[in-house]
Amino acid sequence: MTAAAPALLFDLDGTLTDNSVGIARSIAYALDRLGVAVPDDGALRRCLGPPLRESFAWLLDTDDRDAIELAIACYRERFADVGWRENVVYAGIPETLAGLAAGPGRVFLCTSKPELYARRIVQLFGLSEHLHGIYGADMAGALDDKVKLFAHIAAREGFAPEQGIMIGDRAQDLRAARMNGARAVGVLWGFGSREELAGADAIVATPEELPAALARLWPRPIDPPGE
Repeated sequence: MTAAAPALLFDLDGTLTDNSVGIARSIAYALDRLGVAVPDDGALRRCLGPPLRESFAWLLDTDDRDAIELAIACYRERFADVGWRENVVYAGIPETLAGLAAGPGRVFLCTSKPELYARRIVQLFGLSEHLHGIYGADMAGALDDKVKLFAHIAAREGFAPEQGIMIGDRAQDLRAARMNGARAVGVLWGFGSREELAGADAIVATPEELPAALARLWPRPIDPPGE
């Protein structure tokens, strides 16, 4: 048995950056363009984290693909211009990422946001230099299910899924880890509650607590190939 270096997979919205203003305003813009009443802040907050197609299906109360895709097109009219910039990095994240990237593990971005926008955001804030890989959905929604995205990253980067640790603020992040036999750390500075994150292997309240929490979850024995 050897202890393989971990692969650390970070969510973006609600974990590295707070893009709640840009997302909420762009959703409201799309609904207004479609002549649909804009819900209250609580309903909009529920849309922070899940794939956008899932959120619009809920907001429009429909499973009509054409209606959902039209809403997404309207959303992107605003988000592609200004929404992605209405964003702020959480205090302590740059330093924490830099420290983890200097360690034995590799650090990846794993987000259901389209990879195009995810790359712009991490580059804008100088976070990309601490990431060994940036992964997200495509514009058509492929891999916006984090279970599939996690498995895709593991296959592309050559690590066993159980070597991964998913770090995120929503239930979707925990599910991605669980369904891939990996571990999960829930973060409380984002959009999810402690109750939503109750199934995580560890929960942290600040970025500064993250390295110690990860150290407690690792090293994790991995069977060498052929044994």
